[in-house]
Amino acid sequence: MSGSLGILMLVHTALDRAEQVARHWTAAGCPVVIHVDGKVDQEMYDNFVSACADDTQILFCDRHSCEWGGWGIVAASQSAATLMLERFPDVHHIFLSSGACLPLRPVQDLTDYLADQPRVDFIESATTADVSWTVGGLDLERFTLRFPFSWRRHRKLFDRFVRLQRALGYRRSIPSGLIPHMGSQWWCLTRQTLTAILQDPKRDIYDRYFRHVWIPDESYFQTLARLYSTHIESRSLTLSKFDYQGRPHMFYDDHLQLLRRSDCFVARKIWPRADRLYQTFLSDQSCAAKPTEPNPGKIDRVFSKAVERRTRGRDGLYMQSRFPRHGSENGLTSFPYSVFQGYSDLFTDFDEWLANATGARVHGHLFGPERAEFADDEFILNGSLSDNATLRDYNPTAFLSNLVWNTRGERQCFQFGPADTQKINWFLARDKNAQVCVITGAWAVPLFRSNMNFADIRAEAARLQKIESEQLEVLDSVWTKARVHIQTMADFVESPMEQLQTIVEEMGAAQPNRLIEAPTMVDLTGFGKFLQNLKNQGMHPHLMGDFPVDDVFGSQTKPYRKPYLVQ
Repeated sequence: MSGSLGILMLVHTALDRAEQVARHWTAAGCPVVIHVDGKVDQEMYDNFVSACADDTQILFCDRHSCEWGGWGIVAASQSAATLMLERFPDVHHIFLSSGACLPLRPVQDLTDYLADQPRVDFIESATTADVSWTVGGLDLERFTLRFPFSWRRHRKLFDRFVRLQRALGYRRSIPSGLIPHMGSQWWCLTRQTLTAILQDPKRDIYDRYFRHVWIPDESYFQTLARLYSTHIESRSLTLSKFDYQGRPHMFYDDHLQLLRRSDCFVARKIWPRADRLYQTFLSDQSCAAKPTEPNPGKIDRVFSKAVERRTRGRDGLYMQSRFPRHGSENGLTSFPYSVFQGYSDLFTDFDEWLANATGARVHGHLFGPERAEFADDEFILNGSLSDNATLRDYNPTAFLSNLVWNTRGERQCFQFGPADTQKINWFLARDKNAQVCVITGAWAVPLFRSNMNFADIRAEAARLQKIESEQLEVLDSVWTKARVHIQTMADFVESPMEQLQTIVEEMGAAQPNRLIEAPTMVDLTGFGKFLQNLKNQGMHPHLMGDFPVDDVFGSQTKPYRKPYLVQ
């Protein structure tokens, strides 16, 4: 089917690659008409024409200055198509491409594919109501407003003029009989359809109208093809992928297998220095795989995942592009971890017991006032995290997220309390990976066992109780996503094994049987009287729960009673 397919190339950069691809097309019998952007230096243009002069099937059309979103790209396509139709009467299909396009399959595959569908126009064409991929905020308005200012060079003027037209209620009339359609600018039209568009008696009317449409290269041929085509296949034969901002993805050498998997005929945008891609796809592919239907959907999952990674990032790994924006992170941390408040105050060997029961790495008070108490009394943790309190408190949330990220795969546990840095509270509450277990009022146990003056104890107890009350309000917020367990000290002491069993099971520890050994609880003899003395001195310790004064939680701790049903 030599000569049945003609190629139009819109070129503005990497002229050496454009020549290489053009010769690949002509070697397969496909004539090529090249349009070089009018902004390209005249000397470069002349050298490009001279380099291609030995190939009689490569022609150059009149030049137009092309700017994104403007009429120049349509005018360039018209000029190239007109020359192609005049000089190559045997061409049946005309394929529009750019200088950054690269054939992925043998040209014969494409010509055979088109020969089997001689009256089909391949052009993505959908009404504004049917497309969801427009980026920029203008759908139907791009056909009813005027756009005298460049969106790229004069963004503020562009936006202000659009707002002015909206405020004045200005609206351009669409030529009679036209229903605006949009789609990819890379099409493959039959000679019959393209001739009808270019030779239409109303072409001057249509051209004047589309000159003031925004991004007309995505709507001119897409709209007019609907007037003349007998069979439109609303898709492009060119593989082009766009990111979430509407910018085309660039293909590099490491995308070789991805492009092969797509089974598409042509792809854009190819990096000009992707030597491996050009060498592979422009070589002799006579032994290529059996021809198949183009299926860009095969690689859609890869691009969808790339867009998701670009916009959301990875759990607990903060991207520079989103770091300043509170709430834009995809997960505050990367792995589940546990926070225990009051447990190390109530049990003498809680850290060691928890590590043995769960296999987790158990730290002390990571946010203690003096230093970060890493497990095994380390000074530096994974990722060169220092135990220096000043460095930690400069950005405590980053400190915790880095710690979890650097140790992901191993569950981290640490102690916390009202005497620690409280800037981390909202972070803990909002983090879905956090398990926060609090025994309220347990901070009073070290005060009870201390040798401080009672007046100092009373003042410190009032301070700690106020801090913990404010923390509990945060944990009880509607914004809390952490798994929170809060119990008063009195309730916990009544049945500590039951509470510990629940917490360990939630951590996912591999425990085939129930806990048979509990950590050692401190001696609470006289603690009830201690709380009563605080009350007598004018400080009301309410976070501990209802502790009787008769020392029942000391050596005479009352047993846990099982619930029963009253008939």
